[in-house]
Amino acid sequence: MKAIEIKNLYAGYDNKVTLENINLVVEEREFLGIIGPNGGGKTTLLKILLGLIKPFKGEIKIFGQSLDKALSQIGYVPQYSNFDLNYPINVWDVTMMGRMGNTGLLKKFSKDDKSIVEDSLRKVELLEFRNRLVKNLSGGERQRVLIARALTTKPKILLLDEPTASVDSKTGKNFYELLDKLNEEITIILVSHDIGAISQSVKKIACLNRTLIFHDSKELTPEMLEATYHCPIDLIAHGVPHRVLDDSHLETH
Repeated sequence: MKAIEIKNLYAGYDNKVTLENINLVVEEREFLGIIGPNGGGKTTLLKILLGLIKPFKGEIKIFGQSLDKALSQIGYVPQYSNFDLNYPINVWDVTMMGRMGNTGLLKKFSKDDKSIVEDSLRKVELLEFRNRLVKNLSGGERQRVLIARALTTKPKILLLDEPTASVDSKTGKNFYELLDKLNEEITIILVSHDIGAISQSVKKIACLNRTLIFHDSKELTPEMLEATYHCPIDLIAHGVPHRVLDDSHLETH
């Protein structure tokens, strides 16, 4: 079944196009990585899927429904760096925030809400940290809290924005192992500029820089990457671990 279907999508800001003729089909329980340079439109695409901005034209279907009718089926995990770490809030309360869309700001949380929050924390292996202040967690643990918060809405699709941008490689590996497990039940779309990191876990990869290049596979060809990054690409092994060089060969990733 098609989880997401995007047809002929154009979008941007102040009548300036930043996404052009985007066409994409994501099957249910797919794990898609979307890579591309900063400013290439990754965040814009996420905002559209979250209903935060309207496209200029085009069609979006979520499990066969219009986006407006299906927004409740989409969960979002932002970068944890957006947290105000000076605010004294614990893991349980941050996760419980995900239920506010169901209860409202002033209503009490039900026994069912609390059960869902407990289950979400258990899935990300943080239930024992429920009373710990978020500011005292590691970067990887904070990211797991945000996933737990998103899971409390019981989404069928999970969108993640640069989830491991501020965590070390070991933490990142454990993080992707968690995503692999969640992917058994949930469709996942992860956007990042880090090709090497996401390529170890995702099932398929798309390249986005104003236009979208997607061959319905995990294969990354030099042509795809050069079309996306507009610079010479040297693929080292199987098209995944890579080196990106600018024209002066001074920048290496």
